Amino acid sequence: MDEVGDRCPVINGVYADGSQEAARIAKMAEAGGASCLLVFPPNTMSMGGQLRPEMAITHFSEIANATDLPLICFQYPMSTGLGYPFETLLKLFDSVPSVKALKDWSNDPMLHERHIKTFQSLPNPINVLTTHSSWLMASLSMGANGLLSGAGSVIVDLQISLFQAIKNKKLELAQTINDQIFPLTQVFYSAPFLDMHNRMKEALVILGRTNKAYVRPPLCKLSKYEIKKIENALKAADIGHELEIIEKI
Repeated sequence: MDEVGDRCPVINGVYADGSQEAARIAKMAEAGGASCLLVFPPNTMSMGGQLRPEMAITHFSEIANATDLPLICFQYPMSTGLGYPFETLLKLFDSVPSVKALKDWSNDPMLHERHIKTFQSLPNPINVLTTHSSWLMASLSMGANGLLSGAGSVIVDLQISLFQAIKNKKLELAQTINDQIFPLTQVFYSAPFLDMHNRMKEALVILGRTNKAYVRPPLCKLSKYEIKKIENALKAADIGHELEIIEKI
């Protein structure tokens, strides 16, 4: 908050296994000046929590009782055991009115489209913010009202331009922007998937936007070979001149 000030709203992540700890983080974030909270699923959900919808409602209720800030529900793929079933999400939105949006990482195109068409049409609409950054154009074309992406740390201008092109139904422009994004998504989201943010950090160093690409163990620094691949992808996407390219388009 000291860095950002009042230039833009700050969304603070709430990542905790226990609801009481999550509520503590929520209080801290509100006191510190955050404008919204992104609530990650607690890891305790992974052992069958999908069969207990009351767990999700309890977790969000504890957080909502601790703060007046709007909440974003982070939806994980169902295969991880941390995703919330469709009917559970409907119950959650009805039970906890301060949930205003869904960060959708369902990683299932059919389910993602169902989320968009259903949740954004509720009497109290829930905005679907896609985080399917590896297939962003396809996702945005389904009608998501926003995006919330780690890759935005590197290519935010391109992502915003793609979002606006889709909203304005400018298909050829969207395809051109997507072609520019393509080399980077192929590198950032390649296997192993867990290194995606490490790759983005290295990209920021290459671009001169940060000085170091530290990793938190057990994550390990990328090899020189992989860093070179990132550098080549940045050149292919012409990152650093993306605004000039967008303006020409």
